[in-house]
Amino acid sequence: MSSDKKQSLGAVTVAAIGVVYGDIGTSPLYTLRECLSGQFGFGVEREAVFGFLSLIFWLLILVVSLKYISYVMRADNAGEGGILTLMSLAGRNTGARATAVLVIMGLIGGSFFYGEVVITPAVSVLSAIEGLEIASPSLSPYIIPMAIGVLTLLFVIQKHGTGIVGKMFAPVMLLWFIVLAVLGARAIATNPEVLLALNPSWAVNFFIEYKSVSFFALGAVVLAITGVEALYADMGHFGKFPIRLAWFSVVLPSLVLNYFGQGALLLKHPEAIKNPFFLLAPDWALIPLLILATLATIIASQAVISGVFSLTRQAVRLGYLPPMRIIHTSEEESGQIYVPFINWLLYLSVVLVIVGFKHSSNLAAAYGIAVTGTMVLTAILCSTVAIKNWRWNRYLVTLILVGMLCIDVSLFSANLVKVFSGGWLPLTLGMMMFIVMTTWKSERFRLLRRMNEHGNSLEAMIASLEKSPPVRVQGTAVYMSRALNVIPFALLHNLKHNKVLHERVVLLTLRTEDAPYVHNVRRVTIEQLSPTFWRVVASYGWRETPNVEEIFHRCGLEGLNCRMMETSFFMSHESLIIGKRPWYLRLRGKLFLALQRNALRAPDQFEIPPNRVIELGTQIEV
Repeated sequence: MSSDKKQSLGAVTVAAIGVVYGDIGTSPLYTLRECLSGQFGFGVEREAVFGFLSLIFWLLILVVSLKYISYVMRADNAGEGGILTLMSLAGRNTGARATAVLVIMGLIGGSFFYGEVVITPAVSVLSAIEGLEIASPSLSPYIIPMAIGVLTLLFVIQKHGTGIVGKMFAPVMLLWFIVLAVLGARAIATNPEVLLALNPSWAVNFFIEYKSVSFFALGAVVLAITGVEALYADMGHFGKFPIRLAWFSVVLPSLVLNYFGQGALLLKHPEAIKNPFFLLAPDWALIPLLILATLATIIASQAVISGVFSLTRQAVRLGYLPPMRIIHTSEEESGQIYVPFINWLLYLSVVLVIVGFKHSSNLAAAYGIAVTGTMVLTAILCSTVAIKNWRWNRYLVTLILVGMLCIDVSLFSANLVKVFSGGWLPLTLGMMMFIVMTTWKSERFRLLRRMNEHGNSLEAMIASLEKSPPVRVQGTAVYMSRALNVIPFALLHNLKHNKVLHERVVLLTLRTEDAPYVHNVRRVTIEQLSPTFWRVVASYGWRETPNVEEIFHRCGLEGLNCRMMETSFFMSHESLIIGKRPWYLRLRGKLFLALQRNALRAPDQFEIPPNRVIELGTQIEV
């Protein structure tokens, strides 16, 4: 039994290496090169090399090991993680005003992720393929077309699911980390003096030596920890222990050895700064390393693409994005999904970014603002959870928060200087996503409030219909009701125009709970409101997709039998008109109309047989 457990733990740990650590694991391709490239006014000097290595090492320890691995990963919602999960947890035991602030922070963090995810595939794949310049400088003109070709293939295969490709992820990334460690150890052996940089005094001396310039240099150091949010976001796929075990046993030692190996190389050969990662390898290993690096960056890109699919599904189910087509690519694993619209929007953005920025160094200048901004928000939200949910000592949590913010705010401030050299890109993309999410949520709420302004009581209407019913027809009518105790708009219009009522009426409400999954026992609750009226409430987690046929199958098991061929689903189709508003709210209204027009229709969203759907149109001013 114990050997089976060990085997399964080993397999899950290796799988976590393949998916969770792709982004942070490919950072050695470009981090030290950007730190010492001369952009901050100093080159490959002994004090600078030691200072940067010390800063990178202690960031990996303090931010990744202590903050995320040990602290943030405690905050899970039924095992799931991610910034929107953290937002939900933080808002559970707070007042309405505080919850509103926490929601805004969570949405900003989620929006930052969308901005970051455009840069990650571009900078990772470009930095790997730029190794061709070392092998053969004449191939330089082909780097951008090759990068676009590799990424095109990656985005094309998304619709087939990541299951088959995923089986390759773990062994390739495990080999990648072994190679990182071997290359680094080989260089350190020739110049062991570089290990002195483990002493944090070198980081302190770096700030003393280079004064204000050292603060701005933090913007390059942060490249070593990009992808840190994936540790938390992918927690639901692998569990906390395998992710922690993978970090401390494989990933952290490999990264430290490689960074220090690059440092040892640069101390002996400062001219290697043009690409210290690839120059670590002997000549005969350059092409195999180039191929392995390309595969590793594809895997890193795949990880963030899967992450943005998961975040999109969560935002749709929580009501922050319009319904869109979400395809499940695996019958066994609910986390393997494909969102066509997001996939091709992301692909177009990545290609434009590669063509526009041309070199990974230019993209690295844009990298970091979104990452560090999310880090600041994660620290605040997680500390709120520690006080409100875990009931930790308020003074202890405040002390931890201050410690985290000293690092996170410093890194974020240092990255703000990148705004004009490319940092505007993730900020702009993030702002656009934030506007879309807040517009959809607020305008949708406004629309529902307008639809329910008739003021009629559901109980009074049912009593009146039972007492003096209109003409009754055979079969079952199902009316989708977004809220309990509210008369569905389609029911009012059906009575007003058709003046008939089916012999059995079901008011169906689909509810998304603040959990990834809902147990089948709690899936459906049925209440008989009158001899011919029934209320059915179906509850789903935000990782689940509602299915009407499944709902009525469960209703049948509990005594409410509905034959699908004798059931009609009545839906209201709203044609929206923007009323009198200030110009900025009018623009917001037009954005909502565009989102509403392109949103997935309810019959497709809930998998209702199309030949059983009747839509009743209505015009509403919003």
